[in-house]
Formats: sequence, structure tokens, C-alpha cells
Amino acid sequence: MMRELSADANQQLRFALLGSLQAWRGDTALDLGPVREQGLLVALLLRPGRTVSRQQLLYGVWGAEPPGTGDKVIPVYVHRLRRRLDAQGEASADAVIDTVRGGYRFAPNNAHVDVARLEEIAVEGRSARDSGDLGAAVDAWSTALGLFRGEPLAGIPGPFAEGERLRLMEQRLVLVQDKADCLLRSGRHDEAAGELFSLTTTHPYNQALTALLMRALHAGSRQADALEVYAATRRRLVDEQGAEPGAELRRVHEAVLRGDDTYLLGTDVRRRAERPAEPRQTAPARQQRRARNELPVDVGNFTGRDRELGVLLAPAEPHVVTVRAVDGMAGVGKTALVVRAARALREQYPDGCLFVELHGHREDRAAAEQHRLFRRLLRAVGAGEGEDSEDLDELAASWRAATASLRLLLVLDDASRAEQARPLLPAGSGSMVLVTSRRRLTGLDADRRVSLTPLDLDEAAGLLTRIVGDEGSDRGRAAVRELAALCGRLPLALRIVGARIQDRPWWAVEALVARLTDGEHRLDELTVEDRSVEVAFRISYDQLPAAEQRAFRALGMSPTVRLDRLTLAALLDWTPLDAERTLESLADASLLQRVTADRYRLHDLVAAYARRVAAASPDEAAAARRGVFRLYVRVARRSSDWGISSFPTGPQDPSPFADWEEAATWLDAAGGELLDVIGQAAAAGHVDEACWIAEGLVDHLTRQGRFHECRTALEMLLPVAARAGDRRMDSALHTGLGVMYGLQGRYRQARTHFTEALDISRRAGDPHEQVRAAAGLGTFANLEGRIAESMTHFAEVARLAEALEHDDWLMGSVMTRAGDMHHQLGEYDKAHDRYLEAIARAEKSGSPRLHGKTLLRLGGLQLDLGRPAEAVGTFGKAEDLARRLGDVPLHSAVLGRLATAEAELGNVQAAAELRRRSRAILNEETGTASEIAIRHRLLWHGAVAEDLAGARDFFERGTALPDADANRARISRALDDLGRRRAQRRPDAGEYES
Repeated sequence: MMRELSADANQQLRFALLGSLQAWRGDTALDLGPVREQGLLVALLLRPGRTVSRQQLLYGVWGAEPPGTGDKVIPVYVHRLRRRLDAQGEASADAVIDTVRGGYRFAPNNAHVDVARLEEIAVEGRSARDSGDLGAAVDAWSTALGLFRGEPLAGIPGPFAEGERLRLMEQRLVLVQDKADCLLRSGRHDEAAGELFSLTTTHPYNQALTALLMRALHAGSRQADALEVYAATRRRLVDEQGAEPGAELRRVHEAVLRGDDTYLLGTDVRRRAERPAEPRQTAPARQQRRARNELPVDVGNFTGRDRELGVLLAPAEPHVVTVRAVDGMAGVGKTALVVRAARALREQYPDGCLFVELHGHREDRAAAEQHRLFRRLLRAVGAGEGEDSEDLDELAASWRAATASLRLLLVLDDASRAEQARPLLPAGSGSMVLVTSRRRLTGLDADRRVSLTPLDLDEAAGLLTRIVGDEGSDRGRAAVRELAALCGRLPLALRIVGARIQDRPWWAVEALVARLTDGEHRLDELTVEDRSVEVAFRISYDQLPAAEQRAFRALGMSPTVRLDRLTLAALLDWTPLDAERTLESLADASLLQRVTADRYRLHDLVAAYARRVAAASPDEAAAARRGVFRLYVRVARRSSDWGISSFPTGPQDPSPFADWEEAATWLDAAGGELLDVIGQAAAAGHVDEACWIAEGLVDHLTRQGRFHECRTALEMLLPVAARAGDRRMDSALHTGLGVMYGLQGRYRQARTHFTEALDISRRAGDPHEQVRAAAGLGTFANLEGRIAESMTHFAEVARLAEALEHDDWLMGSVMTRAGDMHHQLGEYDKAHDRYLEAIARAEKSGSPRLHGKTLLRLGGLQLDLGRPAEAVGTFGKAEDLARRLGDVPLHSAVLGRLATAEAELGNVQAAAELRRRSRAILNEETGTASEIAIRHRLLWHGAVAEDLAGARDFFERGTALPDADANRARISRALDDLGRRRAQRRPDAGEYES
């Protein structure tokens, strides 16, 4: 049941979509406005809790014919919907529609939606059916169907609503079919027939409904009516669609002709009671033999796998041979799982439970020969006829004939390929086959597949504890968990180390933990008698084609745990398409694990084995490392707003990504492993690549507020930068640190690193790095209010301007700062020209952040010139860029300045809403120097707009931010003084503008 958060039922929002769109707050019906706004609301309601972008909303409501204003109409519609839906005086935090980074989101806990209730009841019905409570299932589905008030989303326009309308109508039909099936199974065939007659008239081509109706009529002893329904449906299909009925409907027709109650109704208690039981006819061979049970002993200390076991034990079709396949890496416990499942199922298979080892991955045994397998299976079922034949096809035919009347459970363990297992399938209806393999047997028709992964940590620790006993202390339990983690949670490894430390003192566990911590020798420790993790992996590796073996070795050289096709392509200098095919093949062989649709990873122990085999080919390994580090150089530089021209040395190969957003997304998928990439590059002697990657990542990391990672990377490389062949790196690393500290508002540290970078670049005669360092010093001196010092540094930049011409981003950045100084000096025309030059450079270099920041400054200049209408247009462009970038300080600053422009145009309410949004964005973030400066400006705007309480509250929430101490007391005193003065007179807004 959906939990209602509101304690006041009169304030609870309810939405009904299973008919025409309606909404209520309590008992009051709400006006939802024009149909386009309703379409936008539907696009949010049916994606509960998910962020929906403006473009998704635009296409979902308007399709291929958007309005002339483009996605700018979306915030307008959202604002109107909020006014209609949100309770009077309701806090923004409780709004039904949230504004989030990247778009908007419907908050599902704030409202009751009938579609969500429909899905809940449908799940309840399925659960009741699966547990055998057919009456409860029928009642649940009747309730669910009662929620429909006609055509869902009636009259709502747009592609999204149309798609959801079709989905909901299809869901309604499925519910009807499920309900009818349960009515039949519970003997309520008259009820089922009544509902189905009506529905088959409405849906004359739905063969599933027709089949259900025929079953219901047959159950009511109305075979003639059932056959007439089939004849009428067939005529309609042939005459109007030129097609015969499908296979399922034909099977139902044949079953009605035969009077096959078992097929049509399942076990029919009434009919069985009316007829005397007939002896079951059995084949002569079966009468003379005793059913065999060849299942191995169940493994001791079996742990976990409840979900996977449930899949294997799910009910099977009684009229077919059911095949269920289990795949997974070596040592993951496939055989133990299927043996446990087979033992649970054996009572259902009276003709025998057979276990066949195919030896697809055994070092000490050749793969089982097919002739021998058939002869062994024929003997197991007591069929000697044909056993002596040398013809493989004849043996296969004998096996099918011998099993045609049997109901067997057959376990085929350790298949190397689908072709090895497929001929061994028995022919008897109702038989089941469980197949294990390290490869995913896609060539085998299985109704269920289980891809087995290592145990979770709790299960792994539990298995190890059962083997070695529970020492009982916190120290002992911690050692067991650490040991389980070092074994990669792999059952084979856990059983090996368990056997090694069984019945030994607990210090032996800690000693083994210490030895396993050595990653290079971990595999050596995971061996006991004939069990070896390394041997298990080697067999899988040896069976790979040569190209896949090379790829596997290369993956051992990857600096990150997560892998994709670009990583492998760079390691081997392959095309991405070839790399993708090989990754898929390695995943099918269970030597790689799929993490997402396009990302993979090596299990820890498999990775250790990959590094071991790669070490045998040192030249190949060195080339692979160089290739992957060069990939990270190219991607890091492409992700930077600085543009490729800001990196004059190092690889100039084109990036594999079209723009910075794609590159940034790829880097984000690497998560916190970027530091590992840099550290491994330096440790492997690729110092230049390590420095180039770190330099390229400065903008990417600082843009996301990952200052600690940025500082760690740069400071890690400072001691080794002297070993780099690229002498520019000495200065570049200090410049990166200066940028990072400056963005945090730590100007003293920034000045130290920029000064060091400037001294190094002057001594080296490197004008490009000299300009970058001087521009950094000038920029942050300006921000600290040291205008004269700033101008001195920019004068040095101007003398070296020719060195900037190739670097559009740096030249644009310098132009922006020059515009700032002209603006501060009141030289508005010159400032305007510099800003326009900077914008042109930003567009040329493809630098959206520089573009957005310069537009912010240009809009501020337009405000100072008394042109607020122009400023609104400029700020609008800046906001689009800031939102796309996800740049919180820039977005908040733009909204704040846009509020000022709207206020000057007399749009007081719009200005207040923009200030609220600007504060809301910052409320969700920690503070950088830019954010703190923006907060201070917002305080003054809130105060002079008669919102002293809001300003004070915003100030109090900001006092915990870093670097806020310097201005805390000053702002607090100013707000207190403003409150006292307001009691006497209304203050002049301009007096407090900062």
C-alpha cells in the first residue's frame, strides 16, 4: 500500500489517470488547465521519482512539432502547474514537482496516483496466485480492474501520453486474462465465460482471450459452443487478415476436440472423481528396471543462493522438456547449486535422476566423447538396444526413443559448448535438464538462465565461518570477513582457505590474511591438494582463441577496475567494434563480469591471473599500458572547458568523443579510479602521461567540486615532474594547483603556486605557461580587490599576447578579465568590446563555461548601463549554458542577476521566485569561493526586498560553509543594524547593494 505522508486527509493530493485526467486535494477537485499542461503533468506523474529533462518533456508533449519558443515553455508550464497543485502556503520542499539538476521530478510520496495503486494491486494478485490462493488473486485483480474509468489518459495529447495509453490498455487486458485464468483454475468457469464473451466482442482479434473463452466453455461442458467460437474466430482471421490462428489457439482447439482436460484445465478434480482411475501405461523397459538416482552428495555448508535456487525450482511446463542453464566463472559454485536444486526436485521425476560430467573444463580429463556418453545414458535407463552402434546419429535416435515415455531429471555438468549438451536432451514430456557451463550457452534453448556471481560478503563470511568455526570475538569475525573479501567471495577459494586453516588457532586466520594481501602471490596461497584457483582459471584461458587470450592479458594491464570497449581498443590498438566483440566473448566465457550495458570488470582473482599471464610478455604489456594512458590523456583534455588549444604539448591525437559532455560522462563512469590511473602511470614510468592526465583533469574535477582528488593528483606528481620529458609540466602542475585553490577561495595558497609557476616559466622561457600563471595571479588579485596588482600582472600578459593567439580559451579568459577591469573603472564601451571578443573566443574553442561566465558579466554590464531588458536576454542564454553544464555556482549567480533585471523591469514576483531558486540551488551544495560570494550578494538582495527573515535564515545556513568566517561577523552586524533601521524607516535599496 502507498504510504500517505500527509496527516491531514483534506490536504492529500490524488490523481486519477485511468480515464480522463482528474485531480483532487482532499475532496476538492482541481483545475488542471489546458491539455498541453495536463500532458506535461502526465509525463512527470508516470515517471515517479525520476528526473525528466526539458527536452524529454518537450518531445513527450509536442512530439516532432515543438512550439516556437522551444523548451523555454517548460518552466512556464511547471510554474502554472505548481500554482494549481501545491497547497496554499506549502513549503517548496513539499512541492509536488521538484526542480532538480537536469530537469524536473514528480515527488511520488506527496501524492496518491491511481496507476501506482493499480500496479501495487496487480503485484498482490500475482503473489496470491503464485502461493495458490486463487480466490484472493481474483479479488485483487477485480479491484485493480475497477480502477479503470474508461480509456486511460483520455484526451491527453503527445507521444508520451499515447505510448502510456497503449501500455495501460495492454496492462488491463493482461489483468483480465490473469483473472479469467484463475477463475477457470478455481472452477468458476461460468463467471469467466461471462466476462470473456464481452471482451472477445470488443477485441475480436485477440487470440489469447479467445483461447480462454474456449477453455471456460469446455469446463462448462459446452464443447459445441467452444468449437463454434474457434470457427468464427478462424473465419474472421482468414477473411479479414489473411492469417490462420496461432499455435496456442490451434492447440486449445485440438485439446477441445480430444477432450483433454489436463491440458485445458490442469488437474480437474470433478472429472477425475466421476471416472474410475485407470492404470498408467508404462513401457516394458520401465517395468523391468529400477529408477536410478545418480545425484552426487549434496555439498556441505551450502550458503546463500536463495534467489537462484528459486529460479531453478520454478514450476515447469508439463508437456515439454524443460532446460535450465547455469553459467558462471570457475569456482563460483555452479555444480553445488544444481545438485542442491536437483535433490529438491527428484521426487517429481519417478523415472530417474541422472548426473553426467561432460568435463568441458577439467585439466585432468579430456572432454567426454559423445559415443561414450550416449552408451552410458542408454544403460542408465535400461535400454540396451542400439548401444553397440558406432553411428552417432543412431545412438542419438536410440536415446530419444528410450526416453520418449520417461519423465527424467538429467544434470549435465560442465558443458564446454551448447553443441555438446543439445544432443543429450531426453525426449520425454515433463522431463527436466539442468546444465552448467563456464560459458553462457546461448545456443541452447533454455526457459530459465542463471548467471552465477560470487557470494555477497555476508554470505561469503558465513560460509567460511561454518567451515572453520566461530571464534566468537570481534577480532575473529573481522579477520574472517577480511579473508572472505581477499578470496573474492568465490566459493572455491573460500573452501580452499577454509581447509587450510580448519582446526587451527585463530592467529592462523590473521597470518593467512597477511599473506593473501600480497596481490601478486595471492593465487599461490589458494591451492590445496587437487584444488587450485589458478588452475581453474588457466583451463578457461587455454580454451580461448589466440586473439581473446591476447585481449585477456591486456585487460590485466588496465589501470581501472571497470572496463569498456575504448579501454580495450586503446590497450591493443584495435577498433572499438573489434574490442566490443571480444569483451562480449570474454563475458560469455565468464572471464569478465558485465557491470552495465557497456561496462565490464575482472573479478579480483581473475585480474590477478590476467596480470600474471601478461607478465610473461613484457613488451606487449608495456605497449598496452602506453596505449591506455594515452587514451586517458586524450579524454581528460577533451573533457576540459579549456579546450585542446590550451595543451600545446603531448599527444595531439583526436579524442574518441565528439564533445566535452561525452568525455566527461565517460570519465565519470570511472568514478574514483582516476587517481589510480595517474598513480599507476607514474609508477610504471609513464611520468609524462601521468602529468598530462592530471593537468587535463583540473577543470573536470574542480567543476564537480572534487577538489581533494584534484589536489592529491597534482601534489603526487610535483616530486616526479622533473623526470618528465615535457619540461612544461613543472610550471603546469603549479598552475593547476593555483586554479584549484583559487576556485576554493584560498587565495594565499593560490598565489603561492601561481608565483612558483611564473618563476619556473620565466626561467624556462616558456611564454605560454608564463601567460597562464600571470593571468591567474591577475585574476585572483582582482577578486581580492587588489586592482593595481591585478593590472600589473595583466600588463605582463599583454606583452606576451602573441603567444596566446593559438589558445582561444586562454585568450578568451584574458579578454573576460580585461573586460572586468574596464567595467570596474567605468570604461563601459571598452568592457563591452572585450566581453564580445571573449564570447567569440569561447565559441571558437567550444568552451561553454567560459561562454556562460562571460555572458553573466555582459548581462551585469547591461544592467549598469540601464538596459535591463537586454540583460534578461543575455542572462537567459547564460542560464541555459549553466543548466547544461550542471555548474551550481554559475547557475545560482545567473539566477540572482536575472532576479535583479526582472526587479528593475517591475516584475517583483518573478524576481522573488528567481531569488528563491538561486538560494535553493546553493542550499544543496557545499561552498566554494564563488558560491560564498553569490550568497553574500543574495543576502543583500533579500534584505532590501523586505525579506529580512529570509535573508537571516539563508545567512545562518551558510555560516557552516568553508571560508565563511571572514565575512560572518560583518554580515551578521549589518543584518542586525538593517533590522533596527527598518523599524524606523524603509531603507534605500541602493545603499546596501554590494
